[in-house]
Amino acid sequence: MKLDVTTLEGAKAGSVDLNEAIFGLDPRADLLARCVRWQLAKRQAGTHAVKNRSDIDRTTKKVYKQKGTGSARHGAASAPQFRGGGRAFGPQVRSHAHDLPKKVRALALKHALSSKAKDASLIVVDDVQLSEAKTKALVERFGKLGLANALIIGGAEIEANFQRAARNIPNIDVLPVQGINVYDILRREKLVLTKAAVDALEARFK
Repeated sequence: MKLDVTTLEGAKAGSVDLNEAIFGLDPRADLLARCVRWQLAKRQAGTHAVKNRSDIDRTTKKVYKQKGTGSARHGAASAPQFRGGGRAFGPQVRSHAHDLPKKVRALALKHALSSKAKDASLIVVDDVQLSEAKTKALVERFGKLGLANALIIGGAEIEANFQRAARNIPNIDVLPVQGINVYDILRREKLVLTKAAVDALEARFK
């Protein structure tokens, strides 16, 4: 698959051949959904908690006499059915993370990349560098490329001026290539890869 390479100014800078095994797959929604669910579950805090019966500090005096009332037998006011009592089967602090095989994760990333390529939402730029960290200038360049909602993937390191200029722009995410992931790809309309990112991805899946 051949794709044109552009500069940040919108000028042509040649072309690049994309590996069909990475960018030319027929996207599978089930794989993408599994990977997104895995990512979101892993980052969930899981700090929710309630007080159960053993955490409630209330009297353990018998509520009323054992017999003759016609009501159920109760021996503590901390029982869940009483107002102010503990909660039965409430949430406790835990991890929501679950396992997903590495091969499934790798395949899901390929399908996410392929989905952007299939929708013509993939843009390859030669490099992401700025002479000075000016957000206004970068917004103008993004306007020429039609980038209002995009994920930009650079090489192993993002150039400091570009990173500083881009971090104030809403709906624009910038990541080094080792941080690329399915969720961030799918949540943005456009995917922008540098030539270094393309080379790194092809080497990763070789």
